[in-house]
Amino acid sequence: MEFTYNSYGRLITLLGDNAYEISNYKNFENKLKPVILRHDIDWSIDKGLRLAEFEASLGVSSTYFVMVTSPFYNIAERNNIEKLKKIVKLKHEIGLHFDELNYSEDCYNANEGIEGLVQKEATILGTILNTKVSSVSMHRPSEETLNMDYQFEGIINSYSKKFFREFKYVSDSRGRWRENVCEIISSNKYNRLHILTHAFLYSVEGENISDATKKFINSANKERYKMVADNITNVDELVTIHEVR
Repeated sequence: MEFTYNSYGRLITLLGDNAYEISNYKNFENKLKPVILRHDIDWSIDKGLRLAEFEASLGVSSTYFVMVTSPFYNIAERNNIEKLKKIVKLKHEIGLHFDELNYSEDCYNANEGIEGLVQKEATILGTILNTKVSSVSMHRPSEETLNMDYQFEGIINSYSKKFFREFKYVSDSRGRWRENVCEIISSNKYNRLHILTHAFLYSVEGENISDATKKFINSANKERYKMVADNITNVDELVTIHEVR
């Protein structure tokens, strides 16, 4: 499967052709053959929004997991708030993407463990976007986390036993499907599917993960220029966009 929007669209069509019903973490029990579509926004809210718009054009709703502690984007920045709210308006759900390695052992102890930190981040994300955050996915989960079957009050853990073991879980992590997702869908071997994709991998023409990563890194200076322009009057008198490499 190529990492293009058209290929992703064909995957959605294939799901429908095999009688799978697009579901979420709360309504799947009402479906005979549910499939939960999940997207982790690790690097770029812009790429998340583009995929959300494409899904909406197909009549598809899914869950986009957003980091509160991302080193790549600030969820409290005005433009990012608008983009994330637009994802919600497109009838998608926003969940929390939690990085368990972001905190020291002292932080875990002070917040009564992982649940306290998850609840705090969910509250922050929900407050900023004025929406209810009721699901969480772990960023690069440890083996211990995958085996713990964490249950959080009022927040569904996408890596709980129910969704990670009882559903057939398939992921495109690091730009590689570890199993052939199209064959899995077509086989009709599984009555419940849980599919994770990463929005930054997808584009119109299609790129491998190396090219997608290079493009993301090389775009950083122009993104920084836009931020500076929003905060300094007539920044082009100091530096023009053409001088940015």
